[in-house]
Amino acid sequence: MVLLNSHKNNRIIPYNHKMAPLFIRNTLHSLIPEGTKHIYVVGIGSNRISGDSLGPFVGTLLSNLFPGHLTVLGNLQSPMDAKTLIPAFTRLSLPDNSFVVAIDSVLGSVGIVNSIVVREGALLPGEGLGNQLPPIGDCSVMGVVLENDPSVESSLFITNLHLIYTMAVNIAKGISLAVRQYFNYPSNHPILLHN
Repeated sequence: MVLLNSHKNNRIIPYNHKMAPLFIRNTLHSLIPEGTKHIYVVGIGSNRISGDSLGPFVGTLLSNLFPGHLTVLGNLQSPMDAKTLIPAFTRLSLPDNSFVVAIDSVLGSVGIVNSIVVREGALLPGEGLGNQLPPIGDCSVMGVVLENDPSVESSLFITNLHLIYTMAVNIAKGISLAVRQYFNYPSNHPILLHN
């Protein structure tokens, strides 16, 4: 759970916009450096708290889609949460020419709640809940699930699961379309594991 304070250099997309996956694809495709050989998606969050399950949902939807070019870390079966994130990253050695997309739920201002935010640069997982974890990602895709509010911890348990699922599907489709386009997969290659 990230805390999103600044809107500068962020692409803000309504979570249920019918073109959301294409907006995400276009933004991601513009951020992937030329010469990238492999993309890692890190789905950060918990499978026990609905408001913090966005990252694992996205990870589950993307698993095994592009095995030669996409590796997913964190899904509903094996989430990357505050306890597992640091040990997993300590063991991980990313090859040269890798690009990391970090996915997480965020708390934001009223004007961007229920939006998907894509930006260049890492995110700070756990920041919204007072955890201090290392920055992750070359770019960040975040779902603004709640307003930044002192009562947020209890609200996370009752966050609308339809909101989380819709965000997850649109983010997963956007990432999948970006990977398919960047690595020149045929246009009939599936873009989601489940739909």
